[in-house]
Amino acid sequence: MDAATAADALAALAPSWSAAMVLLSYLGYLSAAGAVLPGKLVAGAVLPDSSRLHYRCNGLLSLLLLLGLSALGVYMGWMTPTVVADLGLELLSTTFIFSVIVSFLLYFTGLRSRHQSSSLKPHVSGSFIEDWWLGVQLNPHFMGVDLKFFFVRAGMMGWLLINLSLFAKSYLAGSANRSVILYQFFCAWYIIDYFFHEEFMTSTWDIIAERLGFMLVFGDLVFIPFTFTIQGWWLLKNKVELPLLACVANCLTFVIGYIVFRGANKQKHLFKNNPKALIWGKPPKVVGGKLLISGYWGIARHCNYLGDLLLALSFSLPCGASSAIPYFYPTYLLILLIWRERRDEARCSAKYKDVWAEYCRLVPWRILPYVY
Repeated sequence: MDAATAADALAALAPSWSAAMVLLSYLGYLSAAGAVLPGKLVAGAVLPDSSRLHYRCNGLLSLLLLLGLSALGVYMGWMTPTVVADLGLELLSTTFIFSVIVSFLLYFTGLRSRHQSSSLKPHVSGSFIEDWWLGVQLNPHFMGVDLKFFFVRAGMMGWLLINLSLFAKSYLAGSANRSVILYQFFCAWYIIDYFFHEEFMTSTWDIIAERLGFMLVFGDLVFIPFTFTIQGWWLLKNKVELPLLACVANCLTFVIGYIVFRGANKQKHLFKNNPKALIWGKPPKVVGGKLLISGYWGIARHCNYLGDLLLALSFSLPCGASSAIPYFYPTYLLILLIWRERRDEARCSAKYKDVWAEYCRLVPWRILPYVY
C-alpha cells in the first residue's frame, strides 16, 4: 500500500457530521418508537433482590416501520438506498467514538449511584479498566429506557440496515448474483426472526448477568453491525459464483442451524416461564428441580451454541473459499462461545454444586455431541 492509498484510507475512516446525523437520527427514532409503539410487556428474570424488570418487546414493529419510512424516503428522493453503505467507514468511526463516550458516561454515572437495587447498585472492583470495560451497573436506564436492551436492538437492526444498503449497491451495480442473494436472505431471516422472538432475549446471559460497560456497548453498536456485515462488503468487491450443489449445502447448513438454535432457545425460555411445559411432546426431565435435560438440552449443555455456529457458517459460505476474511464472524463466534461456555460452566458449578455435577454426568457433551 503506497502513501497515497494509506492517506485515502485514513481519510475515509475519519468521522463526519453526516455520519453523526445518521447515527443520532437512527438512535432517536429507536428511542421514540420503543416508547410509543405497542408491544408485549415481558417480565425479565428474577434478580438477586427479587425484583424483575419489564421489557416492551416492540422491536419487530419498530423495524418494520423503520423499513417502511426508509422506503418512503427513497421513493420521495429524500435519501438514497445506499446512504449507509456510502458512509461506510465514517459511520464506523463515528459509532466507535459514540460508544466510547457512552461507556465513560455509564462508568461515572454508575460510580455516583446510591441505589441499592440489583439493577442500579454499583459494582466496583477498584480497577478502572475492569469497571469501565465490564460496567458498573447491571441495568442502567436513561429517561426510562433500559440501555442494555436498547443497544442490543440498535445493533441488530443496524446489521440489517447495513446489509440492505450493501444489497442496493450490488443491485445498482448489476452484481446481485446468487451468492449475494443467499447471504442477504439468510441474514435478513435471522434478524427478523430475532425480533419476532425478541422476548427470548430477556432470558439470555447478557441481559441477566452482564453489567453494561464498554464491552457490551461496543459489541452491540459497533461489533455486531460492522463486523457481521464483512461478508456483504466482501461480496460487493468480489464476484463469487457458487455452483448449485454448494448453494444446496449452504441452505441445508442454514436450515439445520436455525432449527437447532431457535428450538433450543425456545425450549429454555418456555421452561423458565413454565417448568411443566411439554418438551417434544413429553413432560420435561429435570435435575435437582432446576436444570432441564429434555429436548435439545439433553443432547448438549449448550446445544443452542451449536445452532448459532452453524448459522454463522451459513452466512459466510456464500463467499466461497477464496479468502479467510469472510469467515471472520464464525471464527470469532466459535472463540467467543467456547469462552462464554467456560464462564457459564464455572458459574453454574459454583451455584448448583452437586446438582451441576449430576447434570454434567447425564449430559456429558458441552456443545457438539461426541466431539466437544
